Amino acid sequence: MNGPILREQVAEETFVSRRAFIQGTGLLLGFSLTGASTSSVFAAPASQVVENEVTGTFAPNGFIRINPTGAVTLVMPMVEMGQGVYTSLSMLLAEELEVTLDQIQVQHAPPNHALYVNSIIGIQNTGGSASVRAFWTPLRQAGAVGRSLLIGAAAKRWNVDPVTCRAKGGIVFDASGAKHLSYGELATAAAKLPVPPAANVKLKDPKDFTLIGTRARRLDSSIKVDGRALYGIDTRLPGMKVAAVAISPVLGGKVKKVDEKAALAVKGVRQVVNIDEAVAVVADHMGAAKKGLEAAAITWDDGPNGKVSNADIVKQLEEESKKPGAVARNDGDAEEALAVAAQRVDAIYQVPFLAHAAMEPMNCTVHLQKDRCDIWVGTQAPTITQSLVAALTGLPKDAIKIRNHLIGGGFGRRLEADGTVLAVKIAKHVDGPVKVIWSREEDIQHDLYRPYYLDRLSAGLDATGKPVAWTHRIAGSSVMARYYPPYVKDGLDPDAVEAAAEPPYALPNIHVDFVRVEPPGVRTSWWRGVGPTHNVFVVESFIDELAHAAKQDPVTYRKGLLGHNPRALAVLSLAAEKAGWASPLPARHGRGISVQFAYGSYTSQVAEVEVAADGSVKVKRIVCALDCGMYVNPDTIEAQVQGGTLFGLTAALHGSITFKDGRVEQSNFDNYLPMRIDEVPVVETHLIKNAEAPGGVGEAPTAIVSAAVTNAIFAATGKRVRSLPIDTNSLKSSS
Repeated sequence: MNGPILREQVAEETFVSRRAFIQGTGLLLGFSLTGASTSSVFAAPASQVVENEVTGTFAPNGFIRINPTGAVTLVMPMVEMGQGVYTSLSMLLAEELEVTLDQIQVQHAPPNHALYVNSIIGIQNTGGSASVRAFWTPLRQAGAVGRSLLIGAAAKRWNVDPVTCRAKGGIVFDASGAKHLSYGELATAAAKLPVPPAANVKLKDPKDFTLIGTRARRLDSSIKVDGRALYGIDTRLPGMKVAAVAISPVLGGKVKKVDEKAALAVKGVRQVVNIDEAVAVVADHMGAAKKGLEAAAITWDDGPNGKVSNADIVKQLEEESKKPGAVARNDGDAEEALAVAAQRVDAIYQVPFLAHAAMEPMNCTVHLQKDRCDIWVGTQAPTITQSLVAALTGLPKDAIKIRNHLIGGGFGRRLEADGTVLAVKIAKHVDGPVKVIWSREEDIQHDLYRPYYLDRLSAGLDATGKPVAWTHRIAGSSVMARYYPPYVKDGLDPDAVEAAAEPPYALPNIHVDFVRVEPPGVRTSWWRGVGPTHNVFVVESFIDELAHAAKQDPVTYRKGLLGHNPRALAVLSLAAEKAGWASPLPARHGRGISVQFAYGSYTSQVAEVEVAADGSVKVKRIVCALDCGMYVNPDTIEAQVQGGTLFGLTAALHGSITFKDGRVEQSNFDNYLPMRIDEVPVVETHLIKNAEAPGGVGEAPTAIVSAAVTNAIFAATGKRVRSLPIDTNSLKSSS
């Protein structure tokens, strides 16, 4: 079997320490890798003295480890949560290092901002559809440096000019091909050579790529299919206890009463931990912990947010959105142009709070000791997590050991460390390791939600229907102000206005501003993108409104505004062509289109829908055209487009988190609905290949799909959808 898999991610009954593993076995996975040794080394820079580093390991940079047995390890800077980075980033390294993909193993990078920073985001994290964008150059450079040094070591042994040698498949050959040495044989010697600056090592010309751009099989698929993969929730440690947790149902609330005696009477329950905002019942296994938590009969003091409702939140947004905000863009004079326009169009759009509802609920295992804290978790943000735990425990950062895992769905939820912080608070009261697991209800009702936004737009059209003025005010929470405060300048959250401040269209007089409105009693955060997930819906819906006001076809109208933007025009044209835009449809069927530039990629989608007489919506087909620049693995891209489209479509059809008496009204998949299999449309992906720098993919289809669907609904019914999720009652036929 092939695959770059972490030792911690393959199911096993017995925990083996790293020291015992290196000293006593050469088996990394519990099965052998074809053509590769299975030894593992600790992922850290070569300049550091690393505990248990294998003697003679070749470590020219923070990404590569090759030991004398020939094992090639990629220290993986991004976490795998279904998006395929194990494969795509391994392909980047393998291409320049001249090894085959099945020769690479991966090991999660430790928290180390200096080495593993996501350059698009500015910290070490997995988010922003940035994995390939951020590491397109660093990983290729790392591989090229490694290849150069290994060739240099072989040339030195043969006493020949390095330029006469070549590398392929983890082997260096001389000019004749008669002499050859494996990377394992060269590792010790290569480790002694001076490392050249990465910028001085020549990278391959894209025309010479043999791996990048090809359809490579997902390397983490086999262990996920046969059940050997380990996620954070699968952690098992000797002497480990399991804790079920109940958190105050109202943000800011505290425990009023808990029946500890009743909880402790449940067989298997060992203790009850009360930390004011939450109660954990610690037991030998999850069944006992859940029964103990129920027996505890907790009552709560709701605190100051006990009366918060959705109506209050929306009213606050409505009022605040009437006030000027922080200016994101101001070209020309939009107000003057509006005043003299031949036609004016106004609209208000709203999108709701959304939960992540990942398949793997929040969980974290902690073993807190006097001088160290060991954590087993799936996190998108290891350095933030490490810093928060250090502050909570008073331990130095290097005493906080984070063992990252495969993530069963992140979508931005695991950019937050609140689950780990809660687990550490509980672990302070527990002797030995404890795994804290949130129920599905706790997970959905204590999420950090995609913000509720209310947008006000106005546009002025000239006599031909062309827009001469455009104003767009966005009112909502600022995630960036909490998560990355330095990024917010003069009150402007750049994420909140993404895809709104720079729409792809030619708009001569445009004014966009942002009003920050923080809802009481609600925590907001990233949700497979934030700004574009609402701005694209708003902008593309409003562009459709302008096309209708101008009495023009939506595709033709957009083409007239994209002459300056050839990449956006290309995806629009391709999507419309592949969808058969002009072909006839039955009654109450419609096609809608949307275009976006976000995450460094250009995307267009056409949705084909059927709206029944009772208002129910059936999305029949989604056609997506994508220009993400130079791509790595088209197979993974197609999977991302399918998954991201369905994620966004689920939200458009069903997604809404609402509050009553400070509490989230939704609790599980019965009332926070995922798409059912009979609702899933055909999703087609058409890629435009070019030599542009890579763009992001994972969040792009999530952001664009809702506008394509609601525009299709208008085409089918003549009824405009300005708020999500789609209200099917408003779409009922009057005949």
